[in-house]
Amino acid sequence: MSVTALPAAAERGESPGRRALRRFLRHKLAVFGLVVVVAFVLIAVFAPWIAPYDPIQTSWARIRQPPSWAHPFGTDENGRDVLSRLIWGARASLMAGVVSVLGAIAIGVPLGLLAGLAGGWVDAVLSRIADAMLSVPFLILAIALAAFLGPALENAMLAIAITASPVFVRLARGMALDAKSTDWVEAARALGNPPWRTALVHVLPNIIPPLLVQSTLAIAEAIIAEASLSFLGLGQQPPAPSWGSMLNSAQRFLDSAPWLAIAPGLAIFVVVLAFNLVGDGLRDALDPRADRK
Repeated sequence: MSVTALPAAAERGESPGRRALRRFLRHKLAVFGLVVVVAFVLIAVFAPWIAPYDPIQTSWARIRQPPSWAHPFGTDENGRDVLSRLIWGARASLMAGVVSVLGAIAIGVPLGLLAGLAGGWVDAVLSRIADAMLSVPFLILAIALAAFLGPALENAMLAIAITASPVFVRLARGMALDAKSTDWVEAARALGNPPWRTALVHVLPNIIPPLLVQSTLAIAEAIIAEASLSFLGLGQQPPAPSWGSMLNSAQRFLDSAPWLAIAPGLAIFVVVLAFNLVGDGLRDALDPRADRK
């Protein structure tokens, strides 16, 4: 064996997980995005110990104070510390992103597997419903559902989960259709496996890589949706902190107190960018064609 063939042979001997991890770590922007995501998750988890002030405590003596050593991001129109509200607001945004996407997966993946494996009128009905929902802009449909359910963070998360589920329906359906014609699925059916076992054991594991990529990108979209709903008063309700509601309050003081909008706007931008970078890195790392390039 030549010297140049040794690395390729060693790579073929790697487990799929180690190979994917090596590819991901080679993606510097994805690693940076992962560091940012982990940092914000830790900030959200340890918010009670990190936040320097009570996020809902008002003080009429420090209304709209500019950034200072005591208040690095200034104070808002009610004298509340913007940094503390930003830290606590990370909880609402990240929880909405993760919980909403988990809900979308719980709704969309079973329906997609059912449509792909059952076929016939079941596939036709579920596919047309998913296509109809996808024909409406994501944010418009989320706003309509949230307005119907009522203003609350829980209702906003449910609205986002329902709105995001058609993407996972189409993803699971497409992968199920591809797997349906493979030898191992045909063999599983020939051995008498029931449809649910075929779906869970032989089809579902094959859609996990694209599901991870789509989930990461969907979390970024869900964070934007939650911020938009909170901005419109349909998400987290005041005085509980949320990045979207902070932007709503800041719009009245853009000329006199621009720091009120800069902090939450920058936080949304950084977190959404970080999740997209992680999603791009996962897509490259989990691509089975990467070694052939």
